[in-house]
Amino acid sequence: MKTKSKKIEFKSLELEVVNTNGEQVERVNLDKNVFDGEINPDLMHQAVVTYLANKRRGLACAKTRGEVRGGGRKPWRQKGTGRSRAGSNRSPIWRGGGVTFGPRPHSFNKDFPKKMKLLALKSSLNVKLHEEKIIVLNELMAESHKTKDFTKIINNLKLGKDKTRFILMSIDKNIKLGSRNLEKVLLCRADDINTIDVLNCKKLIMTKEALKVVEERVKKCL
Repeated sequence: MKTKSKKIEFKSLELEVVNTNGEQVERVNLDKNVFDGEINPDLMHQAVVTYLANKRRGLACAKTRGEVRGGGRKPWRQKGTGRSRAGSNRSPIWRGGGVTFGPRPHSFNKDFPKKMKLLALKSSLNVKLHEEKIIVLNELMAESHKTKDFTKIINNLKLGKDKTRFILMSIDKNIKLGSRNLEKVLLCRADDINTIDVLNCKKLIMTKEALKVVEERVKKCL
């Protein structure tokens, strides 16, 4: 299916690089091939729908009349009782009977080409840059595993109470433990980031190294 995309222009492809104290330390130039302003809403929608569908386990199951326990004997004789004929008390029209056309275990998996997946990721990154919701860190190091120490970093970056996703090269143990009690803070590796991760947050925090990895991933589909 052919999808429509739109083109937007950015004010600048240069972002500030800050440290965990919120101080600017340098500036970084974004790859113009990745952050080209091309946004494809249809492709992003397909990526999100596919991701959510593939997470479904499809284990819902209702028993048919052949699987429900009981119902072996005919409830009453065929004629002469004045009642409607019945062959089993486990018929779908009886209480405790089987279910007609109920859910059965099956796979919800959808195929989604890798190139389309990366193009959808590129579109989502362009959306976040257009909204000016991307912050680049020089590095993210936690002194301890305590939540209050990680909260200081959140306050220094003036992130407030918005849902924030940190994209890192690897997730350090102290960072994982320090952020797990913060409901609005999410962690993700640069190798695993996808469209729904980018869209499902208010602000996107990326380390300088993680940014380069994400750009290299996206450029494979160009």
